[in-house]
Formats: sequence, C-alpha cells, structure tokens
Amino acid sequence: MTDPVLDLRAGLAAAPQPRTAVLVVDDGTEIAYHRWEPDPGVRAHPVPVVLQHGFTANTMVDWAGSGTVTALTAAGRTVVGVDARGHGQSQKSPDPRRYGEPRMAMDLRAVIDLLGVHEVDLVGYSMGSIISLLVVAEEPKVRKLVVGGVGAGVVEVGGVDTRVLPSDVLADALLADDLGSLPPEVAGMRTFAQTVGADLPSLAAQARAVHTRGVDLARITARTLVIAGDEDPLAARPEVLADAIPDARLVLVAGDHTIVGSSPDFRTAVVDFLQNESSA
Repeated sequence: MTDPVLDLRAGLAAAPQPRTAVLVVDDGTEIAYHRWEPDPGVRAHPVPVVLQHGFTANTMVDWAGSGTVTALTAAGRTVVGVDARGHGQSQKSPDPRRYGEPRMAMDLRAVIDLLGVHEVDLVGYSMGSIISLLVVAEEPKVRKLVVGGVGAGVVEVGGVDTRVLPSDVLADALLADDLGSLPPEVAGMRTFAQTVGADLPSLAAQARAVHTRGVDLARITARTLVIAGDEDPLAARPEVLADAIPDARLVLVAGDHTIVGSSPDFRTAVVDFLQNESSA
C-alpha cells in the first residue's frame, strides 16, 4: 500500500505550474484562481474546464497534484482552478458569516464571468460539488458538469452528508488541542488539513457555515456526470443524486473519499465525459 502523504508530495512536485491571479469579489474577499493552457501541439478545445476543490484542500492539492490538470491539458483544455475562500491562496477569515457554499458559489460565478467565455465545463469534488451544483442551478454558461464525492446527502440533507460528518464535531476537531481525543471520522481530515498547510480557524468557520438548505436540482440543464467511490460514506447511494438531476449518469469507481479524486479511474471518467461530444 502506498503512503498517501508521499503520493501527494510526489504529485505536487510533478504538477505543472499555473499562472495565478487574484480576483477581489463583491464583499472584498480575495479569491485566488489558477490557469493552465492546453499542451503545445494539441488541438485546443474551445470550452475551458473550471475546477472546484473539496474541503480542507485547494486547487493544487486536489487537481494539480492528482494529475487531473495534466490529463485535461493533454486533451487540449484550458483549465482554471478556483481556491475557495479560506482555502489555498484565497483570503482567510475565522468568521463563519463569511463562508458557506452559497457564498463560495458566488465567488465561483465571479471567476467564470471574468473568463469572458460563452460556455464552461465545471468539475467539483465533495464541498466543491455542492458549490458547483449551486452554480449550475443558476448559471446557463455551464455546458457539462461533473460532481464527485457526494451522494444521497445532497437530496436528503441538502448538502454534504452531515449525518456522516456532523459539522459541529468537525469544527471542534479542527480547533482541538488534544489530537488524541478526536473521533476517528474526523482525525484523518484534521491530519490532512495540517499536512497541506490549511488554515484551521478558516476551515472551522466553513464547517460551522456548511450549507444544508438544499439545491434546486430540477433546474440543472447541463449534462451531468456523478462519480462516487464504492467505499465512500460521504457519497453513499449516489444513484439517489443522479436520479434527481435531469440528464445525469452515474459512474462508480473503487475507493473511499480520500483517494477517489486522485485515482486514474476518476481522471479517465472526467476526461472521457468532457471530451465526448456525443454527450454535449
């Protein structure tokens, strides 16, 4: 079995470096976004791919270090990854009032508008999937949508599945002094957050602001792919989510929540879906 920390470090070391910029959104928060161009000599696809990472992570960890960016640029795609507020190189704050997936969806739409294009394809994972679903329910520019790491919780709870990972337990764990006392379901997330250098007070603030008011899935018009790990409790019963989204299909891949997003099967499913013009 490989060491996930070593795998992450190796992936980040090999990842192509982006052009990074900052957008100041309407409430004054600085949102960092990262851009990669298609590989030289590859026929460029006209529709860029926008990536939204999961909780505790950032663009470089979830998408560049995992090989997803490399796979997409090799397929001729311009790729733009957005660091959610409180994550990565975006501005931090310990105030829960500055967070929540609806607020992050506003940030993501602002970056999409900045691109100045008529269409984008959008890919999200975990928290990033909730953000992406909220965007697609309102944003006609999204041509295709991929959501990973979520399942029936979106329909039954209204967001990430807090039945599996209660938001108050997670927030307390992120700020706990005694790491040995953490419940096993949150200990790994706390360790991962520290490994990637995340800002723990900002993460705790987002945990306390987690969205549970639902997503109007019936309004989604983009062709949609739902990807879930067969051992991921946070994406349990993903068919419930796929059935609730018009014109969605489901792909299951091997693995749990922490490894699915970096698996070759995940990358292949994403690229194949986005590149297949018959699913446009």
